[in-house]
Amino acid sequence: MDVILSIADEFVFNKIYPEHLKPDDVLRQTISLFFMLTIGGSFLYLGGAYANYVFIFDKTLLKHSKILPHQISKEITCSMSALPIMSILTIPFFLAELQGYTLLYDDFSERSVGYTIWSVMCFMFWNDFLIYWIHRGLHSKLLYKPLHKEHHRWLVPTPFASHAFHPVDGWAQSLPYHMFTFMMPLNKWIYIGAFVIVNFWTISIHDGNYHVPGFLKSIINGAAHHTDHHLYFNYNYGQYFTLWDRIGGSFRNPSPYEGNGPYDDLKNKAL
Repeated sequence: MDVILSIADEFVFNKIYPEHLKPDDVLRQTISLFFMLTIGGSFLYLGGAYANYVFIFDKTLLKHSKILPHQISKEITCSMSALPIMSILTIPFFLAELQGYTLLYDDFSERSVGYTIWSVMCFMFWNDFLIYWIHRGLHSKLLYKPLHKEHHRWLVPTPFASHAFHPVDGWAQSLPYHMFTFMMPLNKWIYIGAFVIVNFWTISIHDGNYHVPGFLKSIINGAAHHTDHHLYFNYNYGQYFTLWDRIGGSFRNPSPYEGNGPYDDLKNKAL
């Protein structure tokens, strides 16, 4: 984030901040990060969800009986209300990076190729493991109603449901990404890249596109698996893979793969 902030300082912020607020001033960094995260997050969400809606999402799903009236506008309103608050909650992690408290490093040449690959594998394993348990915890009696129920308003989600949740819910599920930077050296560009990619992944698992290569259907926790999570609640909590759902006893073979998913409901209704 320090590289991105320095670019933003050069082209934008240096022209608008008063001279006494220097680039390394914590207050200035906090304000800058808020606008960068909110505007950048909104761009990723709206741009990614809209592109998915236009080019991938099958609009016939909007005829499903479990689609709410004006659902897309409600999903967008919920998302855009949550993003600024999630930005505020996320700022401390990026400030820690700017102040040199994390184990992030700049240059790929600082570590071997083997280490870089290993760190990425550890990063993904850590995120997949912890997000599963955080997500499952959000379904507990204590946390579901105040935090996670908002996201389950969308029984049959659209790509715009990807970020439509309570801000603390969304922030909690992003925690593993930031926590990892205090535990193991990781390249900064991988960290930022993963932060961007997970936004598109989140959109993709809400788009109702179940076309996954056959050999990956039992491994990848894609849109088909997440569809059943929205429909049946207590299954398929995983982020990327089905591993922890299988270990935790919460795996459900997706209904779209068995011929009784949302699209099948529409086909049967038309007969």
